[in-house]
Amino acid sequence: MDQPTVGILHPGSMGAAVAACATANAATVLWCEAGRSAVSAVRAAEFGLTPVAALPELLDRSDIVISLCPPAVAEDLARDVAEYGFTGVFVEANAISPERTKRVATLLEPGAIVVDGGVVGSPPVRGKTPTLYVSGPSDTTARIEGLFAGTAVQTKVLGTEVGKASALKLSYASFQKTSRVLVALAVGMAREHGVDQELIEVASRRTDSYLSEPQYVAKTAARAWRWGPELEEAADALAAAGLPPEMLRAAATTLARWHDVKDDGELTLTDALNRLVHP
Repeated sequence: MDQPTVGILHPGSMGAAVAACATANAATVLWCEAGRSAVSAVRAAEFGLTPVAALPELLDRSDIVISLCPPAVAEDLARDVAEYGFTGVFVEANAISPERTKRVATLLEPGAIVVDGGVVGSPPVRGKTPTLYVSGPSDTTARIEGLFAGTAVQTKVLGTEVGKASALKLSYASFQKTSRVLVALAVGMAREHGVDQELIEVASRRTDSYLSEPQYVAKTAARAWRWGPELEEAADALAAAGLPPEMLRAAATTLARWHDVKDDGELTLTDALNRLVHP
C-alpha cells in the first residue's frame, strides 16, 4: 500500500485536523515551524504532526503537500513551493476561486501535479466528518482518496478538471456563510424593535434549507418586481437601526435583473438562471 510522506501548509484548526486524519495512511505528516506561532506548534503536537525547521526540508521530504491556509496568501504560498521546484503532488485545498486555482496550477506545473480540493464541513474532530472534494488527474485523485480512506475525512472526486472542486466549495460557501450574515441582520433589526424572540419563533416553524429547493428560484424571479422594493424598505430599516444595509441593497439589485418576468408562472429554473447571467 502506498504510504506517502505528507506535508501540511499549515496546521490551523482545519489544516491540523485534516493532516491528523492523513496520518492513518501516510508514513509521516510534516509541518513547517518557520514563521508559525506557538499556538500552531501546540496544535500540531496535539495532532501528532512531525515538525521540520523550514519549507525546503518539508518539500524535499514530502510526496504530497496539502495547502490549507488563509485564502489571501494561497497564491504566494504556492509561488514559494513552485520556486523551490517541488515535483510531488500539490493539493490546493484553499477556499479560493476556480480562476485562482488554475493560476496556482500554472505556477506549479509541469514540475508538480496539482489537485484542486475543497473542504466542505467542519474540521474532522469530535465526530465531525467533512468532505474533501477533489478534481484533477484521475490516478492522482485516487491517491488522495487512499490517503483519507477509513478516516473522518470523506473524499469525493468531481472529475479531472482543475477548478471544479474550488467552484463547488465557493458555491456552497456563498450561500452558507452569507446566510449566517443575513441571520445577524434579520435578528438585529428585530431586536431593535423588541420582536427578536417572535422572529425566531416564526423561523423555527421551517427548518429546511432554501439551498435544497433550487426550483423556487423561478418563483423568486417572477416575484422580483415586488420583492426588490421590499428589500429596499428592509435596507432602510437596517440603516435606521444603525445596521449595515448594503447586503440587502445588493440583493435588491440582483432581483432587478428579473423585472421583465413579472408574475411569469411559466418561467423555468433554467430560464431564471439564464436571465440572471444575461438580463
